[in-house]
Amino acid sequence: MISYRSLLLAAAASTAFGGGAAAQTGGQTGGQAAPGQQDVRVEDVIVTGTPFGVTDRASLLAVEVLDEEDLAVAPAATLGDLVNGLPGVRSTNFAPGASRPVIRGLSGPRVQVLTNGLGMIDASSVSPDHQVAVDPGEARRIEIVRGPSTLVFGGSAIGGVVNIIDDRIPTERAEGGLDGHVSAQASTIDDGASFGARLKANAGPLVLTVDGFTRDASDYDVPVFPESQRLLDEEGEAPGPERTVGNTFVQLDQYGAGASWIGPRGYLGASFKHVDTTYGVPGHAHEPDPLDPDAGEDGVSIGLEQSRYDLRGELTFDAGPFSAVRLSAGWADYAHTEFEGDEVGTQFFSDGAEGRFELIQRERDGWQGVVGAQLLERTFDAVGDEAYVPRTDISEQGLYTVQRFDRGGLGFEGGLRLDKRSLESAAGERDFSNVSASAGLFFRPTRPLFLGLSVARNERAPSEVELFAEGAHVATGAFEVGNIDLDSEVATSLEATVHFAQGPFEFDLHAYAADYDGFIDLRPTGADDVDSGLPIFEYVQTDAEFRGFEAEAEYRLWESGDRGLALTGAADWVRAATDLGPAARIPPWSVTAGLDWTSRRFDAGLEVRHVGEQDRTAAFERPTDGYTLVSLKGAIRPFADRNVTVFAEASNLTDAEAREHASFQKDIAPLPGRSLRAGVTWRF
Repeated sequence: MISYRSLLLAAAASTAFGGGAAAQTGGQTGGQAAPGQQDVRVEDVIVTGTPFGVTDRASLLAVEVLDEEDLAVAPAATLGDLVNGLPGVRSTNFAPGASRPVIRGLSGPRVQVLTNGLGMIDASSVSPDHQVAVDPGEARRIEIVRGPSTLVFGGSAIGGVVNIIDDRIPTERAEGGLDGHVSAQASTIDDGASFGARLKANAGPLVLTVDGFTRDASDYDVPVFPESQRLLDEEGEAPGPERTVGNTFVQLDQYGAGASWIGPRGYLGASFKHVDTTYGVPGHAHEPDPLDPDAGEDGVSIGLEQSRYDLRGELTFDAGPFSAVRLSAGWADYAHTEFEGDEVGTQFFSDGAEGRFELIQRERDGWQGVVGAQLLERTFDAVGDEAYVPRTDISEQGLYTVQRFDRGGLGFEGGLRLDKRSLESAAGERDFSNVSASAGLFFRPTRPLFLGLSVARNERAPSEVELFAEGAHVATGAFEVGNIDLDSEVATSLEATVHFAQGPFEFDLHAYAADYDGFIDLRPTGADDVDSGLPIFEYVQTDAEFRGFEAEAEYRLWESGDRGLALTGAADWVRAATDLGPAARIPPWSVTAGLDWTSRRFDAGLEVRHVGEQDRTAAFERPTDGYTLVSLKGAIRPFADRNVTVFAEASNLTDAEAREHASFQKDIAPLPGRSLRAGVTWRF
């Protein structure tokens, strides 16, 4: 830790000397259109995975973006549920209070959830009933990167990255000296209500921010009895009259503040955030104690608290090989408590710090690049009856570089990362040294067409759960046993990219194949644990193959001034097999079609989404049927300055039964039924 703190302090000192241009300026270095490349909007510059900034139509990475306009009318939901339905993205859908993203069939420790490029330092990847310690309500932008070619973030991003970008540490001054955002919305399906606000103000060379967000929702309604017919048939039971998924309430309060000193050549800022949430977990009740008949009858709820401190800065240079140096660091203290009724059950703790230091190369004749270092020190601990993972001290160090050469017609991109990860617990100690690399070629045979082909080899060290688990895990319905002898997981992937944009038509396609050597899988042994009665599952290594694609298209049917009518479509598919059989909880194919009207004062949209059945399952999971969801949305901006937006959305209009196959809870907690959501946002 001495070298870790020294590096951060030295970087902070160097940043403070110069003041700062906005990070967006540095982040867009290289975001300008290259020769032969059509111009794109500034908001299309992607910084997740390529810190020097690349436009989405020139990226080899598969990226989706939810910008400020999207988020202003988005539902108040956990991160996994918010991004669910984007191409290649689903949700663990464990509960309204706990849902993580599933990307290309991968989740848990293989998908990195970040805040401003740094890890969450929470315990959300330990178990599917653990919430991510961030609410999308604080975001001004969310970038989702699909696939393993994210060398900037290391092996834990072997499946993909979701990066939540906020403005708590300002990178540019408030427009007019003061700006902000206020939003409120309500929903019928769960009697939900939410309210959020953020404010940014200039105070001389300082820019100050404050923000807060609160959400309250009850148990949600469903169109059918919560238990699936397949589960009822196995149990020899009939469906009852209940049309509510019990114990799915959510209560969340979050607040934060930040300040930046912004000068002509950079910025340096710090922020604080506290999140406090309580949510119910359906189907997580414990069996009654025969010596205490009242014990265990109440459902389990979870109380989560995290306090986090962040430091970020950037210093730009007028000359030399580097255009900017950047620093980001975060410290967090996290506690997750499971309540059995009113009594405290198992508690999970995670505290630590993560830092990143980057040198952005000056663009020269189409050549861009970054050289960086990443450091992490974290301690995970669990106390209680379900403390199935021992206290573990985790240390990570990474060095990486990403390089890109783009002269318009032809270019290449490549990267290299070296990682060292150490895990130490009472169960043992393991050290891993990993090497990951990627390389890609792209060319533009005509002005509107971009073609790319990339190959990557990524290594992921096992997590603390995969190595050291030993105990009952009610959330997964298994007695999990880790394997301290696991090796690093190695994924070799090939991905083809097509971007096309001409006239009224735009199209994007990503097709991929990934082969895993030493894929870490949780498989049943065929035996049951004597004390808990749960089936015993062990972490093993096998080989695996993942194949799939994601496609998006838009055709603008009619345009006149600021008015337009567009037809949109998207589709995705993933197939995963291991030497032990099909991989578990792999989402089925889906296809989405939409019709969108946009104008200065009024927007409206109709969307129809069909998700196929999934009967290609692991031996210990049940199939799910296909379903179709229909939604209708609209937004009105009643004032000339367009600062106020009143919006509404009717979801699942046909009240269809829908079960998310990627969820452990699919047989007891279907997706919500017909619902109306309405709200208002004011930006000033």
